[in-house]
Amino acid sequence: MKPLLLSLLVCILLPPFALASFCPKDCACTSPDSIICFQRRAATMPSGVPPLTKNLYVFQNGIESLHRDEFIGLENLELLDLSQNKITQLPNHVFETLTSLRNLDLSSNQINHISQDSFAGLELLERLYLYNNAITSIHPAAFDGLEQLLELKLQGNKLTMLPPLKMPRLLLLDLRLNMIPSPGPTDLQTPKLESLKLGGLGIKNLNEELLGSFKNLHELDISNNQLNAFPPILREARGLVILSMAGNPMGPLRWEDFGYLAELQELDISNLSLQSLPESMTQLFPNLKRLTVAENPFNCLCTMAWFPSWLWDQQIQLGRTEETRCHFPPRNAGEVLERLKHRDFGCPTTTTITTSTLKTTTQAPALITTVHSTTHATPLLKPSDDPLMEAGSDLPPLVPASPSSITDLDVRFSLCLSNICLNGGTCWVDRQGHHECTCPRGTSGKYCQNEDDPPPSEDVTTATVTMEPEIIAQIVKSSSILLDLHRYIEMRPYIRGVRLTYRNLSGADKRPKQLNIPASYPEYTLRGLQPNSTYSVCASPLGEPSDVDSMCTEVRTSSQQAATARMEDRQLTTTLVPAVAILLLLVLVAVAVGVACYMHRKRTHLELECNHSQLELEGVKAGLDNGTLPQKQSESLFTPSVVQNGALDYEVQLMQEHNTANNNTNSLKPSYF
Repeated sequence: MKPLLLSLLVCILLPPFALASFCPKDCACTSPDSIICFQRRAATMPSGVPPLTKNLYVFQNGIESLHRDEFIGLENLELLDLSQNKITQLPNHVFETLTSLRNLDLSSNQINHISQDSFAGLELLERLYLYNNAITSIHPAAFDGLEQLLELKLQGNKLTMLPPLKMPRLLLLDLRLNMIPSPGPTDLQTPKLESLKLGGLGIKNLNEELLGSFKNLHELDISNNQLNAFPPILREARGLVILSMAGNPMGPLRWEDFGYLAELQELDISNLSLQSLPESMTQLFPNLKRLTVAENPFNCLCTMAWFPSWLWDQQIQLGRTEETRCHFPPRNAGEVLERLKHRDFGCPTTTTITTSTLKTTTQAPALITTVHSTTHATPLLKPSDDPLMEAGSDLPPLVPASPSSITDLDVRFSLCLSNICLNGGTCWVDRQGHHECTCPRGTSGKYCQNEDDPPPSEDVTTATVTMEPEIIAQIVKSSSILLDLHRYIEMRPYIRGVRLTYRNLSGADKRPKQLNIPASYPEYTLRGLQPNSTYSVCASPLGEPSDVDSMCTEVRTSSQQAATARMEDRQLTTTLVPAVAILLLLVLVAVAVGVACYMHRKRTHLELECNHSQLELEGVKAGLDNGTLPQKQSESLFTPSVVQNGALDYEVQLMQEHNTANNNTNSLKPSYF
């Protein structure tokens, strides 16, 4: 006991520079009980490690094998880091002398098997890291005796079967990126488990009995599996704080399933083919601190305008920000979702209109309205249709009322904020909030949707009215058509979306194709079309049969030759303009050189011939003398995101693959404990 106390006293009293004499070769000793041997380029363990060492870091050394004798005398060792070496085998009882060891890191080696006695004698071990090896098998009794184990990391191996884990104190278990089937309750007898990571195992169904046995589970990773639906057992995991469901073929999420997970602080729902996020998320996750929604084809329309401001207001960190981009509409395609402003989502401008009717004692006031949502004028009302007139009375002249005739204000009727009437009808709302349509002559129905034929006995003058088409092809290219649906949507303010059905009438394949677009985006571009072909395009309300209230038009795409000719014209123009400019520049240079030569002769009175080439090189030589040579621009390291193929549409690369590194190649080790 006395020699041990004497050695300890010597280490404490010695200055730091004196510790170098106790250090193994090619290692660093910054404190009496910690030794770091980094990149020694040696195949064996360092020799001469002091017996009082508690923390020994021997990573990236090229160690190929371990021997029991190399650890004799290190009974005080509590942490041993042997990661990122070339160890292939763990001999039996190799660590048996390390009776105080609590943390053992063997990650990123080449170990292929764990035998029954590989960890014999490590009764106090709390953390065992075996990830990123080539382990294919583990003896069923390999972990017996490790009852104090708190963390076990086995991710990134080649395991096809998991031995029974009887660890009463285990808190963290990482099995990701193996080929293990979904473990059951007999496989994991770990009642205190707090973190379970099962990502990348190919699981199709979670064992509900297993997850139900964990009463203290805080973190669950089920990402990159084959789950096709939200696991119902998660509704009972009310204590979850971290959840990752990314990369599963779940289809549309039912957000009400998350109502049971109000304690979530971190959520990863990347790569789930989500096109939008509901605003109800603000109430579903009141404690959220980090959200990852990368690799989803988001429609960045008005329904998503709330998202960036919510992240900012709640100070929520968005994971993998650069991979969270918009796919639709085209004006936002490729943009980072978090960086969009509210105006970029195309939300309609909100206008508040206050109207009132002035009641007079002699005549009805004139009603002058301007409806911005339609392009035709509101027709005059029939006397029988005017809600302000009594039945049988004549329509008075439309003259403004004089201020002296105004007695009071009577808000009996007002215009609707959104006109729901068709065929030029005028929408009214009464005090009870009921909507009514005043139909023009020749129309009838609740929404003025019926057009009545005039009686044959009446002598009427038929006027030819050209109705504006409800579907307009604004821009037609060889492979795309830009559709204007403003009028179609304005005439149907009650619809929630438009179903577009289009087919090629010129080609052999005339099967229809359908697309659904929201009503808040009245312009859409059909892409990938055949050139020089006639297409039939029909619009119908979303949620209704395609033959109900359908409007169609026919459009012919331009030929590829015409597009190529336009491109050649542009290229010819692009080539001629610089050529003419260069020619003019040469003429100016020649004139300037001539003038310089003339002045030179006049000044020196010599009949020498002026050398043009010498004058042209003077400026270059000056640049060489001053050392101001132009630097060659470095090549771009980024792949162009926009590629133009003749007159075809632009193709934008919206998503970048997310590669996760399995091997820890950092030169600096993290702080484990």
